Amino acid sequence: MKMRYLAVPTAIVAATVLTACGLLPGSGGGTKTVTVWLMKGSASDGFLERFTESFEQEHDVDLDIRIQEWTGIVDKVNGVLDGKESADVIEVGNTQVAQYAESNGLSELTLEGLRDWGGKDWLTGLAEPGSINGAQYGAPWYAANRVVIYNKDLFRAAGVKDTPKTRREWLDTTEKLDEDGRQGIYLAGQNWYVLAGFIWDEGGELAVEGAGQWNGTLDTPQALKGMAFYKELQALGDGPKDADEETPPQAEVFAQGKVAQIIGTPGQVAQIEQANPGLRGKLGFFPVPGKTADKPGAVFTGGSDLIIPESTGDRRAAIEVITALLSEKWQTELAREMSYVPNKTTLAHVVEGDEGAATMAIGATQGRATPKSARWAEIEAKNPIKPYMTSVLLGADPKQAAKQASAVITKVLSSDR
Repeated sequence: MKMRYLAVPTAIVAATVLTACGLLPGSGGGTKTVTVWLMKGSASDGFLERFTESFEQEHDVDLDIRIQEWTGIVDKVNGVLDGKESADVIEVGNTQVAQYAESNGLSELTLEGLRDWGGKDWLTGLAEPGSINGAQYGAPWYAANRVVIYNKDLFRAAGVKDTPKTRREWLDTTEKLDEDGRQGIYLAGQNWYVLAGFIWDEGGELAVEGAGQWNGTLDTPQALKGMAFYKELQALGDGPKDADEETPPQAEVFAQGKVAQIIGTPGQVAQIEQANPGLRGKLGFFPVPGKTADKPGAVFTGGSDLIIPESTGDRRAAIEVITALLSEKWQTELAREMSYVPNKTTLAHVVEGDEGAATMAIGATQGRATPKSARWAEIEAKNPIKPYMTSVLLGADPKQAAKQASAVITKVLSSDR
């Protein structure tokens, strides 16, 4: 198919001016057009070309795929849900579905999910955020999650032959690595996504809903155990206690060659190797260890769901597009080309030849997502979790600090707009 690009205005101005683009219909000869909004970077041009050509040949439809920027996307999607803009299928972040569902502008996908899309095998971390009050509004498209990236040479130098399978082994291994000028692990003090996994492993939650009221729960015994483990692990390196993993970028620190481990997505390896070509072929992956060896640790699952606005002009054609994107053929192509985790546990085998993606797929079996509150984005904006973590790492009473952070979470999630 032929491609040309259209400028798509964003709702707010980014620090860097970015131009969105559209992938216009090819020569499929369809009699109707389905407009699909996908996010920049989610799929390659090659994938979109192949998918569009195949879909248009098999259906009496022209695809109008428009690539969107993440900056300003919430306002743009709300514009569609309000009827001010037009789109038939939209890619959204998996944790964004709840806020869009609050508008009552989403088409329910429960029947298709159970009947046609194999919903029983969907990754929990993708499917759960798209399910609101028992109804499915988001169809899982692809996932990514954190793993442990490690320096094989430093493991070898420390006499470590096997990667750890349990938390206890992980601490023992990391302590052994934290010698002779090495950092056992570089873990910034405010990496709250990693903390969330430790809390979930202990049976805790960031917040819970009951009787229509959301409450922060960082001060529960389970959540406090998760924070205690984070503190113990973080101490086995020199990560800053008052900054997150991007300040400075942990990939840059790891690239200096003196850090044995970081926790991040496999995609960071490309950044590391670009900064230090000498590390090519010397990096490996293993899942974040769990409390026991029989399953990996819980991890935050990021990724995207596909939604259909109630305002779509052709729901049936929109369903056909999602059905194709969720099919084994296109899930396999997307996962292999982009090093993603497919949307189903039963498709994990398709990335076995990609060490990073295969490791993510193992961790994804224990994947979770943030609380399904339409206000959770406000929590991430204010983020009382980060200063809470810093205060504990600097010696504050954990329970008192957690109680204060939980109160902020409760206030934000339960207040009227």
